[in-house]
Amino acid sequence: MRISTREMVLAAMFAALLCVLTILVRAFQPLMVIPFSLQPLVMLLAALLLSPLAASLSMLAYLLLGLIGLPVFSVPPYGGPAYVLLPSFGFLLGFPLAAYLQSWFLRHVLGKQHYHAYATGGKASILLKFSLSGLLGIIIYYLLGLPYMYLILNFYLGHTVNVGQIIKLGFLPFVFFDLIKIAIAAIIAEQFCRRMET
Repeated sequence: MRISTREMVLAAMFAALLCVLTILVRAFQPLMVIPFSLQPLVMLLAALLLSPLAASLSMLAYLLLGLIGLPVFSVPPYGGPAYVLLPSFGFLLGFPLAAYLQSWFLRHVLGKQHYHAYATGGKASILLKFSLSGLLGIIIYYLLGLPYMYLILNFYLGHTVNVGQIIKLGFLPFVFFDLIKIAIAAIIAEQFCRRMET
């Protein structure tokens, strides 16, 4: 699978956007195990607008920037290899896979090839396709993030936390906001696609 120069530039732009939004949002957030962020919104948008490979690479670039020490993550230490030991890191780790599969699902299962979506359906149809693929992306990063949180809390930090507590801690407080982010990403992507076709 090849990636065009245009898509490499867009992937880099999404990685940069993810860095900037994370830094801006964390300035206003109290410290929590998994802080509210706009990171899922950027991941969703990248998957809706880029090819599977480009979307995944944009998320991977963000992860690598943080892991080499740039302070682009949400909570202290904000970057560096030690960040992998935080309970919330599993969600970030899920971004590249979630972006890839969401983008692939949109293009190969739901049938949105490039920007010719309006040939096969109207605005409501496109928003539904974008939302369904976004839901898949969110499900994937929860499927990776929640078990990671469980493992770190129980086996690294030494807390005794059961599955129900993990759901209360890492899923229930955030899933509503993630559903809103799916809707916002779908609307933004639909508007972008509309303008690309005119």
